[in-house]
Amino acid sequence: MGGGTEAFPDLGRHCQHSECKQLDFLPFNCNGCRKVFCLEHRSYKSHECPNSDHKSRKVVVCETCSASIETTGCNEDAEKVVLLKHEKSGDCDPRKKKKKKPTCAVKRCKEILTFSNTCTCKTCQLKVCLKHRFPADHACKKYHPLQYMSCLKEELGSEIHRG
Repeated sequence: MGGGTEAFPDLGRHCQHSECKQLDFLPFNCNGCRKVFCLEHRSYKSHECPNSDHKSRKVVVCETCSASIETTGCNEDAEKVVLLKHEKSGDCDPRKKKKKKPTCAVKRCKEILTFSNTCTCKTCQLKVCLKHRFPADHACKKYHPLQYMSCLKEELGSEIHRG
């Protein structure tokens, strides 16, 4: 099935999806099955490509040293073989294991603490992100609302008198 119109017969191609056949002026060629598809059916999943793993790449993380190892295999046995080969190569060193980056101490907050977004609570010395910097926001164990408010008033009052 060709493409185009009567005036321009070589312009565009028809989608080769069985239910579509739309004339597309910017068609996509699938590198798995070598067919032509429209924008809607260009992904492997949308046209159910039989060769979807044709050039797929996957990364496996070594549990011992946290190294990322690239694999082109699509089954678990191939992953295990690659991991065993990595361990035997001498590159796998548990001392090289990457340290986990510090995160906010508040429950369910996954914010990674960096130099610019870390606050240390003055009452409980807990390191938290900017979102949880106030004692009421991170369930501070030593926090008493009335005492905290009086401290704030004192700080604000001293700043007003200085200004």
